[in-house]
Amino acid sequence: MPLAELEGRITNGELAQPGQFPYQVGLSLDFGDMGFWCGGTLISDRWILTAAHCTDGADGVTVYLGAIDVRNDNEKGQQRIYVSKRNIVVHEAWNPDLLRNDISLIKMPVSIEFNERIQPAVLPKMNGQYSTYEGDMVWASGWGRDSDAATSISPLLRYIEVPVMKQSTCKTYYLGSINENMICISTKGKKSTCNGDSGGPLVYKQNGENIVIGATSFGIALGCEKGWPGVFTRVTSYLDWIEEKSGIANK
Repeated sequence: MPLAELEGRITNGELAQPGQFPYQVGLSLDFGDMGFWCGGTLISDRWILTAAHCTDGADGVTVYLGAIDVRNDNEKGQQRIYVSKRNIVVHEAWNPDLLRNDISLIKMPVSIEFNERIQPAVLPKMNGQYSTYEGDMVWASGWGRDSDAATSISPLLRYIEVPVMKQSTCKTYYLGSINENMICISTKGKKSTCNGDSGGPLVYKQNGENIVIGATSFGIALGCEKGWPGVFTRVTSYLDWIEEKSGIANK
């Protein structure tokens, strides 16, 4: 399906509290005459993980850190940092027609100082033994539209806690589009990612750690409240690539 028919996707979620998702970043992408909003995940003091379909072709990006209300310039703890095009690394095999390898990295121009509102998520351990996470409860968050009726992104950060769907079930919705490098969430109860959440985190919490296992990739153009699975780029499939580009690995 062409990208225009797929939508980036948090509907019917809860409002996030300050510091609840300290790894969440907002990305205001500059495409010349147009702006585009996406999410991302802080994975170190210099690097952000997001989706290729967000950053591909962007002239630059303003990164929002520690934010809940992205429209509040004076929000306590919120920081905004501009990153130029040369610091955006899009996966070499990104295919916008097939939505394959929908992953990219953004290198911050300066080291980020961590505090209670800004903390990185951790990558899954590199050990060759990767969970599918099927049936596990996971967290997705973002400023995407909070309903199909909404005409713009939500100014406030929202989140959902949902189960990872079986790959075989997900494939029945998106015939021919789902491969092993993707991970799907169930969106029963109309809880889903929506436009503006693209690139944002899918996190599995274990032993007090926020493990980033997905980056929001696509949903369905019918709308975010239709119960179709939300599809994410599967981070465990790209740990070697992330290490090669950024030097970051959890060993």
